[in-house]
Amino acid sequence: MAQQQQTQTLRNRQALEKEKRQNLERMTQINTILKQTTSEKQVGLGQLKALNQQIQAQSNQIGLLNKDIRLTETEIFELRQASEALTKDLNKLKSEYASMVYAADKRRQQINPLGFLFAADNFNQLVARYRYLRQYSNARQSQVRQMNNVRTMLDGKQQATQRKRQEQRSTLVTKLGESKKLESLKNEKNLVVKELSQKESELATELAESRRAVDRLEAMITRIIAREARERAEREARERAERERLAKLEAARKAAERKKAEDAIAAAAKAGEKPAPADVAKVESIDKAAETETAAKKPDERRNNNLNDEESALASSFTASRTRLPWPVTKGFISDHFGRKAHPVLKGIYVENQGIDIQTNAGEGVRSVYDGVVQDVTSMPGMNNVVAIQHGDYFTVYAKLKSVSVQIGQKVKARESIGTVATDKNGVSEIQFQIWKEFTKLNPETWLIPR
Repeated sequence: MAQQQQTQTLRNRQALEKEKRQNLERMTQINTILKQTTSEKQVGLGQLKALNQQIQAQSNQIGLLNKDIRLTETEIFELRQASEALTKDLNKLKSEYASMVYAADKRRQQINPLGFLFAADNFNQLVARYRYLRQYSNARQSQVRQMNNVRTMLDGKQQATQRKRQEQRSTLVTKLGESKKLESLKNEKNLVVKELSQKESELATELAESRRAVDRLEAMITRIIAREARERAEREARERAERERLAKLEAARKAAERKKAEDAIAAAAKAGEKPAPADVAKVESIDKAAETETAAKKPDERRNNNLNDEESALASSFTASRTRLPWPVTKGFISDHFGRKAHPVLKGIYVENQGIDIQTNAGEGVRSVYDGVVQDVTSMPGMNNVVAIQHGDYFTVYAKLKSVSVQIGQKVKARESIGTVATDKNGVSEIQFQIWKEFTKLNPETWLIPR
């Protein structure tokens, strides 16, 4: 039971250290990006969003340090338990050894070992007595080794306990420093909010422009999806018409063959002759084939959205990649999440994000998150350059690009470069990333690899 507890504690420690490393990396990225933003022009919402993420990461770090302190306490408790158990084992070994020494001394007083050996009645008894004395000596030596091993283990546990206590004190000091940083960040955020609050009319104008840009982007995506759906439906109609034409030709051919065979059978019967086996087999095979075709006709689920085989396979593999898609930028953090939320400054105003905003470094490369076909490349006010990529019946959208390196109709691979991120007037380098399944907007955060 104790071994299981120690194993679980070790796993908890490994998981915690991994989580701490990931959060520190996230904090480093946010700090780097925020420094770029604040070194540019005036204060803006991009800086405020970055500060909010920095505060969240800082709070997470403090939570992880608290978890570290609690876990260290558990580790110290387990080390103390192990030390107590080893102390008991050592005392028991010492007691047993003392009994062995006492018994040996008492035996020496009663029987001389050499006399005990040479008092044997024969050679075999002499050998047996020698082995007995040898085994007894080995047992005492083994007992000494066991005591030394237990003593070494006990010293190791005690030293480990001291190290853990020092680590715990160090973690407490670190937590205090991180708490001070958190308070500093909150004060900085309050100053930014105060400064932005004095620009309400300017923010309202920016919000109106942003909403118009979002509407234009949504209209563009809807138009692309509708166009693709229409083209797929037209393609399916053409393919269905061709299938029906070929089926009619095949049915006519088989009907002619069947009639020819039936006429031959009827002629043989009229003449009082036995019909040719080939004619009978022909009729039976045509009838059996017709029954098989009827039984095999089932609704084709793929045809519900008119995807061809290649598109259907791509859509299925995209679906299977949920939570495993690479990020559209190698470095960055989500500065604004999917869905409806209150405006960070304007009271009583709500904004809705149809995807996620990812702040990153200036000039950072943007890449496709999956294999697909570029369906549109356009430029629009408020969104800079926009790239839309189709993955079966899924679409990914990359907006706010400074430059684009792909063109309409081009096939791209996952992680293939499609452009670079743009930087706005406030020095914020941010892309808008969306995922659609036909006309349904999805939360991209649930599709990307967790960071």
